[in-house]
Amino acid sequence: MNCNTWIYILGFAGQALFMSRFLIQWLYSEKHKKSVIPRAFWYFSLGGGVLLLTYAILKRDPVFISGQFFGLLVYLRNIYFIRKADRKL
Repeated sequence: MNCNTWIYILGFAGQALFMSRFLIQWLYSEKHKKSVIPRAFWYFSLGGGVLLLTYAILKRDPVFISGQFFGLLVYLRNIYFIRKADRKL
């Protein structure tokens, strides 16, 4: 496989992880009969965001890079809050 093929595989893998977070959130909310954001949502967001940022960097797309970079900050901050709350228990 050539380099472009690997870049596309990376991009589609990131997009799949990123889209999966919505499925997880939907199923979790259905189970609890209210809108809830489970931990997995943030980890899938982070994983998908990292892969998509890598893809955007390889494609040299500054719009996509900036969007994914700032999204990662939000995901990391939420994971930090979750872990901080766990330590208090």
